[in-house]
Amino acid sequence: MSFWPEFLLIAVVHLMAVASPGPDFAIVLRYAVRFGRKQALAASIGIGVAILLHVTWSLVGIAVLIQTTPWLFKLLSLAAAVYLTYIGIMALKSQPSSHPDTMVASEVSERVPTSFKAFAAGFITNGLNPKATLFFLSLFAVIISPVTPLSYKIIYGVYMSIATAAWFCMLSVVLTHTKVRGFLLLKGYWFDRAMGALLLALAMHLVVSSFSN
Repeated sequence: MSFWPEFLLIAVVHLMAVASPGPDFAIVLRYAVRFGRKQALAASIGIGVAILLHVTWSLVGIAVLIQTTPWLFKLLSLAAAVYLTYIGIMALKSQPSSHPDTMVASEVSERVPTSFKAFAAGFITNGLNPKATLFFLSLFAVIISPVTPLSYKIIYGVYMSIATAAWFCMLSVVLTHTKVRGFLLLKGYWFDRAMGALLLALAMHLVVSSFSN
């Protein structure tokens, strides 16, 4: 079999999926605007690493169990929705800085999460999304041939993990450019609130769509 046609098809489909707005995008945008490049990059890497979780589940067949066991899918959907709701509520509580003139030059350090917490936020947001698992299951079942060697499938999975992290890292760099972030920081609480509303909407959509199946 030919490796490259299958790989290129997977790359295109994956790029379209990762570039579409969703919980991952919302988390990276919030961290970039509110906390800066370091935290946004950490969250981006967390999202990329979480991709390996979905790939592993797909390869070992756990994703099939999620798809064929409605209560398990609903449980994971509820867990993801609860986490997104929590983050959304925290974002909606965002307040304008009492000293906007000094906000760009200096941020309140105790409010900035550590890189590990930012990484964990990205990892959990993507890892708890059962629809991401089903996406990769469909990808492996529909696009990837049954005769594709396991080594190729592992390469595909590693590529998608790295590509996902790279995409969001690039987004983080753009959003945290000095001039861009200077503007976003001054109006950051509005972006925070908008992201909070988006996260709550995504959580509601996740619950409704999962329990309506």
